[in-house]
Amino acid sequence: MITLMGRNDTVVGWTIAQLLICSLAALLDFLIGDPVDWLHPVQVMGWAIARYTKEVLARFKSPVAQRMAGVILGMGLILGSGAAGWLIGEMARQIHPLLERGVGVILLASCFATRSLRNAAESVLEPLRAGNLDGARSLLSRYVGRDTANLTEPEILRAVLETVTENATDGAMAPLFYALVGAALPGIGSVPLALAYKAASTLDSMVGYREPPYTYLGWFSARVEDGLTWLPCRLTVLTLSLISGRPFRVWRICLRDAPEDPSPNSGWSECAYAVVLGVQMGGTNYYRGVAKQKPLLGDAIEAIAPSKIEQALRLTRYCFLSWLGIALLGFSLLFEPIALKP
Repeated sequence: MITLMGRNDTVVGWTIAQLLICSLAALLDFLIGDPVDWLHPVQVMGWAIARYTKEVLARFKSPVAQRMAGVILGMGLILGSGAAGWLIGEMARQIHPLLERGVGVILLASCFATRSLRNAAESVLEPLRAGNLDGARSLLSRYVGRDTANLTEPEILRAVLETVTENATDGAMAPLFYALVGAALPGIGSVPLALAYKAASTLDSMVGYREPPYTYLGWFSARVEDGLTWLPCRLTVLTLSLISGRPFRVWRICLRDAPEDPSPNSGWSECAYAVVLGVQMGGTNYYRGVAKQKPLLGDAIEAIAPSKIEQALRLTRYCFLSWLGIALLGFSLLFEPIALKP
């Protein structure tokens, strides 16, 4: 192991504590997920966004005013969420350091969505396996924006897989990325950065649209989320390519297909999964009765089946654990273990 001269033991102890919080939060998310009856940070963010948006759209009609309001919304919620996470941790620490870590584990687990993605996919697959197409369509409508009333079984399976693979980055890998970055920043920590990213993701999902009434109000939030997700998305593609054992094929097809998607990130995420799974995603979707053609991603070597969706969920879990393991291993190689004083 390498000892870095001049490294303060307090800082090393801080990083160890933050990595422990990350590990326990990942375990909590895997075992429990988001309890239905608990107040979730995203619910609070969603309430704030909806209230602010309603007021802005009622009061301001000019594009310039709405753009400025969008900047205030984006900066305020992202920075405010991070600051709230830091403040809650500090208040808990004043009571007891163990309380700070416990609160940190719960807050950080709420930023990870691996269990939620799995639960959502399984809730649609269960009636589908039983031949209940109407039930599967109804449940699917909770998770996707496209029209679901007339979807066939293959189209339902494609919608589930696209949702699972698109949200793997912004729902799991990107929050973990920022949590690990925060763990290396003394005085900041994993929770504030992960919550700040979660705020950006929530903003994008609620107002980050090019269509009215969010065309001007949501432009800033959409751009910020795109920027914050860019690096975690590419690292996710890299991880998937290495896990697949065919990294050059994954990158070749991603370079061929992903740029055709209007999103700078979701196309890359979906395409990487498509290549590893040997399926093709994309095609015609309907939104409020209007057809929208999505670019085809990957090659249709095999049909999309429930087993492919389950494999995609496992791949996300492998990526998640790989990043966490690399962070823990990297820290152990950089610093000699220290005995933490009581």
